[in-house]
Amino acid sequence: MQPTHGRDDLAGPGIGTYEEVEKILPTGYRSLLDRKETQKAVFEAKGYIEKHLSRELNLMMVTVPLIVDAQSGINDMLDRDGSRTPVQFHISNDYNKHPIDAQVVQAATKWKRFALKELGIEMGEGICTDMRAVRKDYFLDHDHSAYVDQWDWERVISADQRNLPYLEQTVEKIWKVLKGAETHVHEVFPKLKEKYPEMADKIEFIHAEEVLEMFPKLHRKERETALLREHPAVFIVGIGWVLKNGHPHEMRAADYDDWVTETRTKDGRVFHGLNGDILVWNPVTKRRHELSSMGIRVDAASLRKQLEMSGQLDSLKFDYHKGIMSGELPLSIGGGIGQSRTLMLMLKKAHLGEVSVTVWPKVLKDMCAKRNIHVLE
Repeated sequence: MQPTHGRDDLAGPGIGTYEEVEKILPTGYRSLLDRKETQKAVFEAKGYIEKHLSRELNLMMVTVPLIVDAQSGINDMLDRDGSRTPVQFHISNDYNKHPIDAQVVQAATKWKRFALKELGIEMGEGICTDMRAVRKDYFLDHDHSAYVDQWDWERVISADQRNLPYLEQTVEKIWKVLKGAETHVHEVFPKLKEKYPEMADKIEFIHAEEVLEMFPKLHRKERETALLREHPAVFIVGIGWVLKNGHPHEMRAADYDDWVTETRTKDGRVFHGLNGDILVWNPVTKRRHELSSMGIRVDAASLRKQLEMSGQLDSLKFDYHKGIMSGELPLSIGGGIGQSRTLMLMLKKAHLGEVSVTVWPKVLKDMCAKRNIHVLE
């Protein structure tokens, strides 16, 4: 099939209004930890993950920007249809003689690749950040917030590591860290083992095309939910490439993850994409739960092809894109692991607002209060 720009596969019926949110918030919920215990557990898990993720992937913790120059082209646009725009503001600076138009980062995806070069990170080494961002275009529900916190990481790789087995090996190392963090936190806070099952011991791999084949009549999020009921921890490969139904599983920006490169399965089937998402079944909300989006990053060939498919070849004027095309920026693999999403899962919470402080509409806070879900103020 000849790829086209495509649009995101429809999510289907579900969250999009607070009437729908009210239907999916769990009933009979009781937090296993009080607020004070929760804060202690948050930092117990956070410390474990940062230490062991750095050890498994050979990363070093580095500082990360909250704002970037709007003209740099370095902000993460999240998708390729332009629907999620960053918060932008003007810094007059010296009575507007030397102004800056700044943007709040939506993720540090592109910045990290510059940082690899600037910090002199060697082959097989990488960086990890305690990233904070704002994504103003999200619908705020139980697991989507305008405030985003991630372990945003990036690692230098060689050309011969740009393949599916290397991607899967990296995912397995990340899963080992997350599973270890859950075990550690549950040992410190035994109450967390009282009611709900633990995370799966192993993560399974499946291509987005195979998920579509398994559930051809379901929309994207419905497919993920059906899959997770049978396989509680999965990495869905190839997100961004247009599938046989004419749509990508989900939109991906054209200039960081490589979703166009051809791959082959062990049985010889031809698919596309060197990226994907870690998804799990959440036993508290009884819903799909995304923990991470990651992948092998574009090289010069895949960047040009993805920009062409997305109608964005004019982006080649930016320094970031020039650096990839010229080979000045290193080849890399990277991703973002949602901190609040991960902590929500490990601490058996029903809402992101129980582990992070941000803004929520009154209608949602009132709904949560009626369900014994107490969001932080």
